[in-house]
Amino acid sequence: MAARICVAQIGAAHGTRGEVRLWSFTADPAAVKDYGPLESEDGSAQFEIEALRPGKDHLVARLSGVHDRTQAERLVNLRLYVPRDRLPQAAPEEFYHADLIGLAAHDLEGREIGTVVAVQNFGAGDLLELRAPGESQTVLLPFTTATVPVVDIAGGRIVIDPPDNLFKGA
Repeated sequence: MAARICVAQIGAAHGTRGEVRLWSFTADPAAVKDYGPLESEDGSAQFEIEALRPGKDHLVARLSGVHDRTQAERLVNLRLYVPRDRLPQAAPEEFYHADLIGLAAHDLEGREIGTVVAVQNFGAGDLLELRAPGESQTVLLPFTTATVPVVDIAGGRIVIDPPDNLFKGA
């Protein structure tokens, strides 16, 4: 399991006083402010969310230490992390995306047919991005109980019921 979880990503600067657009990856987007200091991926910078308000399709945040647009512009695309122990325990049948990445994907007969390389969401629900062994291209599967009937984090695997001919040899 990942020791730190990505909970947000900074977008473009918003206005001239150092506010930023913020995309939250938490179940309740506004809860991102409740997890204490947020760290950059390499741990070299920490930010407290001083103020947070909804924007059109994002949040607008004022971060500690960011006082003008120039400082805010330097943070574009910065992913923000928190230690896992600051986050609530995932409910049954809920998973942190970080815990799904790297799991082996097996078909219903138990054959390993790929690995989870990412979890995407383009607005219609979560999709698992899988890569078959020896393949460079990936495929997307809906992360539903019909398509993914078994998620075994401790065992390092998921079981999928893929559409016919999705994977060569599957």
